[in-house]
Amino acid sequence: MKVLSKYSIGAGDRFGKQGRAQIAAFQKLAASGVEASIVWNKSNREHMIIGTKPSDQRKAADEAVRSAAYRGQYCVDADHIGLATVEGFLPHCDFFTIDVADFIGKPASPERAAGFVESLAFLAEDSSAPVRIRLEDIQACAAKYARAIDEAAKVYTRIAQAKPDGDYHIEVSMDETDLPQSPAELAVILGGLAALKIPVQTLAPKFSGRFNKGVDYVGDVRAFLAEFEADARVALWASRALGLPESLKLSVHSGSDKFSIYPGIGRIIKTIDCGLHLKTAGTTWLEELIGLAEAGGKGLEIAKEIYAQAYEAYDSLVAPYAAVIDIDKAKLPSPGVVGAWSPDQYVGALRHDRKNPGFNPNLRQLLHVGYKVAAHMGTEYLDALDSCEESVGKNVTANLYERHMVPLFLGA
Repeated sequence: MKVLSKYSIGAGDRFGKQGRAQIAAFQKLAASGVEASIVWNKSNREHMIIGTKPSDQRKAADEAVRSAAYRGQYCVDADHIGLATVEGFLPHCDFFTIDVADFIGKPASPERAAGFVESLAFLAEDSSAPVRIRLEDIQACAAKYARAIDEAAKVYTRIAQAKPDGDYHIEVSMDETDLPQSPAELAVILGGLAALKIPVQTLAPKFSGRFNKGVDYVGDVRAFLAEFEADARVALWASRALGLPESLKLSVHSGSDKFSIYPGIGRIIKTIDCGLHLKTAGTTWLEELIGLAEAGGKGLEIAKEIYAQAYEAYDSLVAPYAAVIDIDKAKLPSPGVVGAWSPDQYVGALRHDRKNPGFNPNLRQLLHVGYKVAAHMGTEYLDALDSCEESVGKNVTANLYERHMVPLFLGA
């Protein structure tokens, strides 16, 4: 079983160009005394849109590590996979995010539901748990989560068959559902995974509030932190009480740019001495755009053209992400307005700096989901990244280190 560092970060690199710049951030973090594993994540949908394959992601990661002479730990993630999509990832990945969202709420058979409750009834008598677990909680989880847990077991079994050396990391994603799991429900879910011998090391629950793509957390920060700490304590308990891996930790999905909750998360993980996995996938793509615009010339032209095409293709780009973005279309500048912008104006609108009066979270969210436009540009976009490598890389490194790692791991 591949065991990651206590802290790990999903650093998506949609176009496979920013590995070295991302590694530079991890090297700076290590130089500050904190180790974190890199997990390069990319979903089947992203591969299909961009026209890449899991083998390309593996190649980009390995080449970046060699080029940077990186000695830290890294993985390549088969992100949000299920039985229908796992096959193509098996030879190339060593981190598997098993997404069972489509099965949450689908009822198991009466026999399976009864067996689920019977096998986990002992939890209601476990006084060591950090939260009270009632028989009603177990019954409710049987109705809502037993089918999803069974699906996770099917996918895990296929992974284990294909990779008998066991050198991989298993994550289970349950965040894309209607309501957050209570700490008691989380305990039962972990019990269900343990009962089926799934060696889950990271679990992505549904948290309260909104985790919109590329912008800050929306919700009650104090309530979120209380919830996060309760869930983290459940994970620590589950690793001892349920026979799950000692490295079990929470995974925060859509975790990029959630600046308001980073300091609190940082305090909690230090106070209770637990791990954390944070996914920041889309941030790198936006920093590429910022770097292009900042470079001026052809880079700025391409950044403007990407916005213009994204604006025109608004409905098709936004539809797949409707649950995780909040865009006020009336506050999007027209392509004509953006076309007249200077590099500073474009960067100011896109860079996530709420102190900047020019920052436009609506534009940022549209461009976050607009990477399909750049993918259709093909070599024109990729060549621009090469031409503006210094500007782009500087922004990728600074964003990951200064805005994400420092407040999470190096704050007071």
